[in-house]
Amino acid sequence: MHGPERRPSRLRAFAARGGRVLRRRWDVLLVVAAGGVLGSLARWGVAELLPPSPGGKPWATVVVNVAGCLLLGVLLVLVVDVWPPSRYARPFLGTGVLGGFTTFSTYMVDTRGLLVAHRPVLAATYLFGTLTAGLAAVWAGTALATFAVTRRSDVDGRRRRRRADPAAPGA
Repeated sequence: MHGPERRPSRLRAFAARGGRVLRRRWDVLLVVAAGGVLGSLARWGVAELLPPSPGGKPWATVVVNVAGCLLLGVLLVLVVDVWPPSRYARPFLGTGVLGGFTTFSTYMVDTRGLLVAHRPVLAATYLFGTLTAGLAAVWAGTALATFAVTRRSDVDGRRRRRRADPAAPGA
């Protein structure tokens, strides 16, 4: 059986599976929504501080997207390597707050607006510059957080050794 006869049963199966997922994870959905509210409000605040100029580079969008990428790099190190496992940390902070804060859809709309305004060089610079800066920011956030975590664990280890051996140098 091909065609329309199979579609309703597939759709029913998909809807049933979706309903089961929602019943099991409704709490995570609420956490994501709460984080999204906070992230969106923060993005709105940045947009108010850096209003766009007609035909100019949309700096607010660049700032939130690059800052969000940096924070995502930091967050991933913390969630994976530092914090104890949590059902809510990554959905709240990563998907909710940072998902609401960053705005790659606006990035595309802004790029189109620059093209419509006959600013192709600025549009290309914005398009590829933001992408490159975002990728570099994720890398930098991950590297900085890894360095900070490693440094902290080294310092904590030295402190523990000093407490355990009072005759050690510097104790």
